[in-house]
Amino acid sequence: MQRRELTIALAGNPNCGKTTLFNKLTGSRYHVGNYPGVTVEQKIGEVEFQEYRLKLIDLPGIYGLTAYSPDEVVARNVLLKEKIDVVINVVDATSLERGLNLTVQLKELGIPMVLALNMVDAAREIGLTVDCTKLSQCLHFPAVPVVGTKGDGFPGLLQAVIRAAEGNSEFNHIFYGAEIEKAINTVTLMISENLDVQYDWRIKESFLLRWLAVKLLESDRAVKAEINTLIQDGKLEEAVQKGFREVFRLLGKDPEAVIINQRYSAARKIFKGVVSENKWKRITVTEKIDKIILNKYFGLPIFFVIMWILFRLIFSLGGPFTNAIEWGFSSLSTLLITFLPEGLFRSILVDGIIGGVGGVITFLPNILLLFLGIALLESTGYMARAAFIMDRMMTKAGLHGKSFIPMLLGFGCSIPALMATRILENPRDRIVTMLVVPLMSCGARLPVYTLLAAAFFETDIAGSVVFSIYVAGMILAVIMAKVLRSSVVKGPSEPFIMELPPYRLPVMKSVLIQMINRAKMYLKKAGTVILLASIIIWFFFSFSFSGNKGLIQYYPAAPEKSIAGDIGHALEPVLTPLGLDWKSGVVLLSGLAAKEVVVSTMGTLYSIQDNTDLSSAQDGSTNGLTQRVREQSGLTPLTSYVFMLFVLIYIPCISTVAVFHQETGTWRWPLFLVGYTFALAWIVCFVVYRGGLFLFYS
Repeated sequence: MQRRELTIALAGNPNCGKTTLFNKLTGSRYHVGNYPGVTVEQKIGEVEFQEYRLKLIDLPGIYGLTAYSPDEVVARNVLLKEKIDVVINVVDATSLERGLNLTVQLKELGIPMVLALNMVDAAREIGLTVDCTKLSQCLHFPAVPVVGTKGDGFPGLLQAVIRAAEGNSEFNHIFYGAEIEKAINTVTLMISENLDVQYDWRIKESFLLRWLAVKLLESDRAVKAEINTLIQDGKLEEAVQKGFREVFRLLGKDPEAVIINQRYSAARKIFKGVVSENKWKRITVTEKIDKIILNKYFGLPIFFVIMWILFRLIFSLGGPFTNAIEWGFSSLSTLLITFLPEGLFRSILVDGIIGGVGGVITFLPNILLLFLGIALLESTGYMARAAFIMDRMMTKAGLHGKSFIPMLLGFGCSIPALMATRILENPRDRIVTMLVVPLMSCGARLPVYTLLAAAFFETDIAGSVVFSIYVAGMILAVIMAKVLRSSVVKGPSEPFIMELPPYRLPVMKSVLIQMINRAKMYLKKAGTVILLASIIIWFFFSFSFSGNKGLIQYYPAAPEKSIAGDIGHALEPVLTPLGLDWKSGVVLLSGLAAKEVVVSTMGTLYSIQDNTDLSSAQDGSTNGLTQRVREQSGLTPLTSYVFMLFVLIYIPCISTVAVFHQETGTWRWPLFLVGYTFALAWIVCFVVYRGGLFLFYS
């Protein structure tokens, strides 16, 4: 049977349960990517219901349709410029009044809507009852109670969506008052006389014109810039300014303030008419937990204990799986060495591909556990509180807790963390945050820490060693924020305002789907970027200058005399004061491409070195990477820790520098980032190495 297709957009505030509802509806039938031209994540899935195939678009969480952040720009552009049949407005029943503020804005677009009143069970627990029949009457479109985590109410929700798509929905908009409405009508008329409304817009003409007029009176910069490219004779700007002056003369306020107040008043009026509250309201579980978690004395220690437990679990639980994968690649190398004749092909296969890529894939379990832990903390609502807890420390550094949100994202990857600094309104706060975000240990660095900790520290303390590196990054980020804020980027900071979502039990299916998607991305990177880098690194370790007219020849027996060896020896004088040698120099240099390449370089280097000593191992056996690093790297527990610190501090990858340039529009700050992180890495490592020698070897 041919199913009719409908395109449905899910819109709602952050933390309203929208993505949980999306995941529950679509199951695993969705794909994740980025919206064209931006790094904002896009999720599109499908669900079949009756004779319809519904294409669901999970929009980024937003509070309004005035585009301040990339998330809001993306969500608004999808609603305005794509063919959306129905909008499902997901609203948290425990925060209904705030959610309705977005609802009244979405109504103005004139797109058929259904309100999904999510978490009605949680609302009942805190003594709130919402009359959905009254709510539907007030909004003039269906309001359906649902519980996204359980799937309760989904059939009724989908049925309401289909009715909204098939029927003639009743649309209305806010009445902003006679003065504002007069200004809106004047600007609307001017737009209609001069603008071709078919230009890249999909919503109905009558609603579009009024919406554009409202946005111009709100001083929406994005709308103003786009309209001004189409209407350039100055008449529209004149009409807008006339409306501004008239409203200000009559009300003593600018139109933007009046419009915002009217929206809040409309949302408040609807809320008061549909919600009944138990006057004997009991203290919620969230409030009880927050009395401890957000305590000014216990909050920060609890945060560090939680992170310490996370990294201990990553190391202890991931260890057996990592060892099994390492054994598998080692056995494969042994098999190939036994059956393949010695030569170029065997070397590139065993030393280049298996030694490099295999070394990276070995640590996939640790990466998965890291993202699993972060996803669990996010889904429970704790990560938002971590930003709140860190606000006091960040304030002393000249920033505020909101800056800690991109820093937390830096635990995953520095690139989206840099993008996330767009949430900061103050340009100075944003620049400083971008300069310290790379000091947070991204997931790509974890395999390096795990490898060295396993090689040089006992199992029972290895997890704590890795945790200490992460803490060192956070402390350095706060210190450098203070230094930069008081020297390079001076200026006042802004107050911190943040909404804390209620605690929720994580939806394990959604968490596992996130983890699986991360695994796919990691393996894709291992099979593309890291594979190419491993082959290039193998070439530099396997070939050398012959000295005869500068010719390059295959010379696998001595990596120290290879092209890479020459580069390493050139860097050695800079690294010797840190207790590091030429091998460490080559490995650190390769990490500029991506921090996973550090592990693949070690895999290639020590695989070549291991396999050139087969005369002493007549059975042709090879050691696992951890053992080879322990035996051949020349590192000690102290110098391995110094090496980890250097990996922590200097730039995560070249891609980070490129994104920094893209975000700031100048090379000044990206080049400053490169210079100061290398200098900071050298200074910190020098102090730690010399201090370690004094404490442990004096």
